[in-house]
Formats: sequence, C-alpha cells, structure tokens
Amino acid sequence: MIRRTIREWERIAYGSGDTEIPETQADRLAAVARTSTFSGRGGEGVLEHGRKGLRARGVVGVIATPDCQLEILPKIEGGGESGVSDAVLRQRLIHMLAVTYDLPIEAGAMTQLGWQRETVLELLIRLFCVKLTDAVRQGMPRHYLEHEDDLPALRGRLDVTRQFSTLAVSPQKLACRFDALSPDIALNQVMRAAVSKLSRLSGAPDNQRALRELSFVYADVADVPPNALRWDRILLDRTNRRWRDLLSLARLFLSDRHQQTSAGTIDGHALLFEMNVLFEAYIERTLSRALAGTGFRVSSQGGHRDCLYEGETGRFRTRPDLIVREGEKIALIIDTKWKRMTPRIDDPKQGVSQADVYQLMAYGRLYDCPNVVLLYPHHGKRDADPLLPFLS
Repeated sequence: MIRRTIREWERIAYGSGDTEIPETQADRLAAVARTSTFSGRGGEGVLEHGRKGLRARGVVGVIATPDCQLEILPKIEGGGESGVSDAVLRQRLIHMLAVTYDLPIEAGAMTQLGWQRETVLELLIRLFCVKLTDAVRQGMPRHYLEHEDDLPALRGRLDVTRQFSTLAVSPQKLACRFDALSPDIALNQVMRAAVSKLSRLSGAPDNQRALRELSFVYADVADVPPNALRWDRILLDRTNRRWRDLLSLARLFLSDRHQQTSAGTIDGHALLFEMNVLFEAYIERTLSRALAGTGFRVSSQGGHRDCLYEGETGRFRTRPDLIVREGEKIALIIDTKWKRMTPRIDDPKQGVSQADVYQLMAYGRLYDCPNVVLLYPHHGKRDADPLLPFLS
C-alpha cells in the first residue's frame, strides 16, 4: 500500500521516490477525486491533475484506491509555530471534526491512536472499531419484532386467513404469528452498514482484522444499503444511550451530505471535507458552547435578507456565515475565512480582500448591526495580537 501525505494547496510530483507518487496511481486518485461533490465543473476542485504532478486544493481528508492512499491535511498551523509535523496537523483536524460532528474522541483516546503511522481515515476507523467492539461486548441491543412462520406447533397467534388458504393442503403446519427478540433492528443495521463500508475503505491490517471480527458479530443483521437505512426508527433511551457516540461516527462514514465516501463505478473511495465549510461549522459549535447560558445564540447561513430590489422582488439574497443574536436583536455578524493573513510588511492590507470588506460593510448596513468581524485562523507567522488595527 502506497501512502502519501500532502497539505492544502501543495503539489506532489510523479515518480517512485518517498515524496513522489507513481503516475499510474495518481491517475486513479484523480479519477476518484473527480467523483467528489467538491470536484466542481472542471473536475479539479479536489485535485489538480497536471502533467508533472497532483496539486491539492482547499479540501482535506483521504482519497484511496485499492493500493494507494493520498491524505490531504490542513495547512495552517497554530500561533507561534513553524514546521509543524503531519501528526500534529492530523490530530488538530480530527479535533475539529470531533467538535463539529459531535464525535466521541476523548483526550485519552487521542493519545493512543498512533498519529504518526496512520492517515485520518484509518484513525477514525480504528476509533470506531474500538468503541463498537467495546459496545457489543456489553450486549447488542435487541427488540421484539413480529414474525410469521409455518410451524408444526402453535407459537403465538394463529393466522387464520393464511391457515385456511395457503396452508389448506398442509394441515401438518400451522400459520403462526409471534413476537421474538431480534437483533435485526435499525440501530444494528446502521452499524452493519458502517462496518461493511469501512471494510472496503480500510487498508490498515489492524483495522481490517477488527472489521472482519465485527462482520461476524453482525452476520444475523440485514445488510441494508446506506441510502435505505431507517435512521428515523432509531430511538435512544437510558438502556442504549452508550450507542449515541457510535451513531455520530457511523453517520459521518455513511452520510454523503458533507463528504463523498464512494466513487461509484470507479474502484476507489474518499472521505473529504471542504475546509472553509468545516472551519465555519467548527467556529459555530465552539462559539455556541462558549455562549451557552448567556442569552446569546448563534446561527449559521441565516439572515436571508435581500438587497438590490426590482420592484418588490429582491434579486440578491444575503447569507452571513454566522449571526449572533440577543433575543431578536442581531448583536454580531461574523464572516469566516479559511486562509492565511500576510504580515503587514508584505502587504499593508495583510491579505484581506477588498471585496470581503465591502461584503461585511453591506451586512452591517442591511442587518442594522454595527459589530461585524472578518474571522481568520491564527497561524505561526502572525504576531501575538489577533486584532487588526485598521479593522478595529
């Protein structure tokens, strides 16, 4: 298995070296990337497939073919840092995913996953396998389900209609209807679907072994396609609440809403996240937790106020990234930007786009809110002061 790691907007050249990728494998990875929902019209929204190499764009995660995995990590490091290792960036990406998607990743578990050796995908699969194995050891949830069967002795209730029609020529059998305790319920079907999908995704021997063992555990559960799973039938109560965290992980692996996890007819898979969307969602969750109990509430992609009307019809609808409200009053508007700010010595505007400033000013006017913020991630080449004098 060939494994390569690059960062956003970095390029990896074709070749056979440890920091290169064979061109045949690169072609297959690019084909998988083109099936992603993030690929765009040109098909290069995830990877630029050039003559001399592949170049990542603003999407992170893992793209995999049967014998090759390409991991793309966020490029921006923390304040005061430089030359941050891939393991640290991998850990921080999983932390962002944990906060955004309510994933069950505790500090203790994070220190035991082996950040240096595995990709983000393999780490998440390992976490899922460990937690699912522990859960099934405590007992797989079961519910009473109604069954119909033709038996030599009565069990439950007699199905009179079936007995005197279909079984009229077989009096030695009784058409029975009865309730039986069964593991074939919606919750277990979701877990089996996740195990089945991850068995195709994983390339790590330890993960493959754990997934094979889990496949045997779920052998009596129906194999339901991900798009036919009945999430609405899953009811969590005090008897099965330990499965809540596993459901969050399973939803991450099975959902196609935020990432493409299957390449269809192409022999490959991907688990991808658009970094600007992930950063916005991460800020929303973090800010919501910080403001809990204060009377302020945070909403994303809201507002929906129109500007530039034609008669009574608004032609341009606005959607600020984040709006902080106090009651019905808008207290703050935040526009998140997942990009580096440049030092003032290189650019007096520090990389802030004039169009972004104009957009933020329009938000302030349209929503009658004097407090507006362009929010960028801090990085190692920034000074300690996060505030920009010309925006204060």
